[in-house]
Amino acid sequence: MELPAAIQAVRPDLPSLGYGLFLAINAASVWGGVFPFLPMGFQTPDILLHFFAAQSLAFAVTFFASAAGTYLFPDGARRFMVKAVAAPHIIGWSSLIGAIYLDEAALALVTAGGVLLGIGSAGFYMLWQRLFASMDAHEGNHTLISGTAWGSIFYFALHLIPVAVTAYLIPLVFLPLFGLAIVLMSRTIDLDQPMFEDVPKEHPRTYKHVIACVWRTALAMGALGFCTGIMRSLATAEPQVGALVNVLSMLASLIAALILLGVLSAKNVHLNVAVSYRVFFPLVTSAFVLLPLLGSTYVQVLAAVLYALWSVVIMLMMIQCAQVSRDGGINPVFIYGVFGGIVYALHDVGFMGGSFVEQLSMFHIPSLALVAIVAVYFLGIMYFVGEGGFRSAIAEGSMSQIELLSSRPRAAKRPVAVEPGETSGAMQEGAAARRAEAKQASAEAEPQAEGTTPAGGASLGRAAVPERDDAATYRDRFSKQMARVREHFGLSARETEVAELIARGNSVARIAEMLVVSENTVRTHSKRIYTKLGIHKRQELIELVEGFNPSDQ
Repeated sequence: MELPAAIQAVRPDLPSLGYGLFLAINAASVWGGVFPFLPMGFQTPDILLHFFAAQSLAFAVTFFASAAGTYLFPDGARRFMVKAVAAPHIIGWSSLIGAIYLDEAALALVTAGGVLLGIGSAGFYMLWQRLFASMDAHEGNHTLISGTAWGSIFYFALHLIPVAVTAYLIPLVFLPLFGLAIVLMSRTIDLDQPMFEDVPKEHPRTYKHVIACVWRTALAMGALGFCTGIMRSLATAEPQVGALVNVLSMLASLIAALILLGVLSAKNVHLNVAVSYRVFFPLVTSAFVLLPLLGSTYVQVLAAVLYALWSVVIMLMMIQCAQVSRDGGINPVFIYGVFGGIVYALHDVGFMGGSFVEQLSMFHIPSLALVAIVAVYFLGIMYFVGEGGFRSAIAEGSMSQIELLSSRPRAAKRPVAVEPGETSGAMQEGAAARRAEAKQASAEAEPQAEGTTPAGGASLGRAAVPERDDAATYRDRFSKQMARVREHFGLSARETEVAELIARGNSVARIAEMLVVSENTVRTHSKRIYTKLGIHKRQELIELVEGFNPSDQ
């Protein structure tokens, strides 16, 4: 009997198993608000609050610091990261174990453990992200998704080991195992790729352009992080909530990974996070409005659902950052540091804000009601900013404007008399000027149509190739043929852009300018395109594309 495609796709190899073990141990220490392998009596609200406040803050700061370090010192940051991430993770977990036995120093140890685990966990995420981004798009995404599925499997398998033993196996056995896995896999990375050779300070325009393209998507994902931060603050008061959060979120990761692997085995998938957030916004605000009305059982369910979605979003965030890195030749640690820093900083705002509000007693309003009010308010602000803020709100729109004409009398304009068959000089000049403007606008629009939009809806560049999907409007017959080539040979969206621009006669320098990337990145894309298509020069590319029937589906 043949197994389903999704099950067959979860192949056990070193990177997927190593990443899966990392995710399982990460969920055991820094996830939804509880330590599933430490005694429940140890997990008082005070202990949990100090740990998660320190851990979440260190986590977000490490992401931003990694982005800054990679931008300013790309070579030094790369060497430092590989050597320095394992020690904080091991010492941090050991600090948690020590806090169980040293009551007087428990708060200090869990706080130090939170900081160290935050730094170590963020560092490991950076290393895994760098590995996935260095791979071919299909291989990298498949390994990441497969590893996410293995992470859930390992997490549930840990519960088969006695709790007292698991707490010691984590720093002594499991941490060294996935640490060794990422060290070995890091040695296989091709460091000659543009994303690793690039010196960010030499291309500030490219990096600013990428940040401008992805920040709204990061804000949309961060909105969910904000919600999970609030729910984590509630979980610190009730460890049972955190236990349910961990179990259901890991189960959701497994189901989502298997579904995604099954779908990808049959067809391509296009996701737009910005559009998804518009659907998510009214649902989650309604969920928070019900928070003070439905009691503690509802709090547990909502926390579990939000963390389940959060686990899926983290996987999608890594996929998108890897795509942005490949497409733009951007250092993967930089873009993931910026993206993750925004997302996890908003998670911290939710956690700290929720913890603070819970301690208040304003106007005799229950704490859950205050949490709901604060959550809905900040979600509304983030939605407003993500949609363009005041600039977008006051933008002109002829169909939405109300026109009120003044009653002030106006001086009548004397018409210009023109003989039949003749045109006044002023009219001729005005018409000629309008024709010249239209011609110039048309010429400028031709090479600068909107570029391909990656998952998340952020354009990475300006190119002559629009994004193609089932409802796309193609530029001409050649664009339709290029879409058939993409489907047949499995080109990525950016590779399709570059291939079409090459076929249309654009130089490497011109393509780099249009896509706001380096010339070295364009050359790398060209090599990959020629390899996938089995050709060696531009004329062969043109002949191959023109050999496809644009009407074939």
